[in-house]
Amino acid sequence: MRIPKHVENKLRQLADEGTTLNCYIYDTAPMREKIAFLSDIMPAGVDIYYAMKANPHAAFLAAAREADAKGIEIASLGEAEKAVATGFSAAQLIYTGPGKTEEELRWGVTQGIRTIHIESLTEAHRLNAICAAAGKTQDILLRINADFDIHEAQTTFSGGSKKFGIDEEKLAHALPLIAALPGLNFRGLHVYAASGVLNVQDLLKNCELVFGMARNIETTYPDMHCDIIDFGGGFGIDYLETGHDFDPQAWAHGLKRLIDAYDFNGRSFFLELGRYLAADSGWFCTEIIDIKESRGKKQVVCAGGINHFRRPAALAINHPLAIVRRQKSALFPEQEAVRKESVYFGGPLCTGADKLANDVYVEAADVGDIAVFGYAGAYGLSMSNIEFLSHARPAEIVLD
Repeated sequence: MRIPKHVENKLRQLADEGTTLNCYIYDTAPMREKIAFLSDIMPAGVDIYYAMKANPHAAFLAAAREADAKGIEIASLGEAEKAVATGFSAAQLIYTGPGKTEEELRWGVTQGIRTIHIESLTEAHRLNAICAAAGKTQDILLRINADFDIHEAQTTFSGGSKKFGIDEEKLAHALPLIAALPGLNFRGLHVYAASGVLNVQDLLKNCELVFGMARNIETTYPDMHCDIIDFGGGFGIDYLETGHDFDPQAWAHGLKRLIDAYDFNGRSFFLELGRYLAADSGWFCTEIIDIKESRGKKQVVCAGGINHFRRPAALAINHPLAIVRRQKSALFPEQEAVRKESVYFGGPLCTGADKLANDVYVEAADVGDIAVFGYAGAYGLSMSNIEFLSHARPAEIVLD
């Protein structure tokens, strides 16, 4: 991984200030560029929403707003409040996710949120009662746990038993019940099959199956029209740097062909993108505190671990890694170092699960150098076990 020069310069400046370095550095220019590019290449009707669960920092929300994203995908009242505080209106928010409380649903109805995505019949009835009490109707999408999945995905959200959505085979029972609820205005479907997909054809197959599902619903229930189809996200990031990046232009062309084939022009299509937009706008940077050989393998111990950057351990993957050399003098003659070998990176926590990277090849690293993990702009600090062992929270530094 190559560290951008302005990021490395900032790192060295911080390191020279004398305190142990442990921080995130953010530069949201790549995110703004991606939103602008996707907006240019997508077929008419495709709306880009930032899935703020990837990174709720105000700088990322501001970047989404500055780049004219259609809005924000939220999954909690806390996210809603952060999005509104950054300048998005409630009408620019779409609310997904299971387990929405009465308080959260009431906020959405009273504030005029664009769509609430129903995950179960219980949630549908809960929302309908809130609408009745408020004297309002609410546009909804029905989330469906499709009877298919994407096998090569990093994370799957459909197929099998899932907490997400209503099982596809139960639609014949559920749809008439939902249609009968006067407070709910059915607008379409939300089918999110998988996350972290690099194969364009896999995601296009998902779109085709969803279009078939929409067509079948409209044929069976003429009064239910799928004006909106939410594909979720799914655009993958090449964390292993294999050179096989997801090709959004190919996906856009393929989607346009499907829209034309199904005569779905004039409808709205939601994309909720988080990781794909935010990942390469952040770096997790942590000082190497110790290096020691243990039974044939080097253990590199850093100032921050899964308490500050949990994603590599949670998903059992390595992020791209680079070492910023600082040429610090050894504390004693036999002090160990890394030279042209595959090693383990962990943090200071009292658990064997504290992994930042494993079997990662490093040309050279010494105590006092800075380990820099790329693609850390998404699912970084907010996903981490911040309170474990009560270490100081890492700084989040936003570059101009």
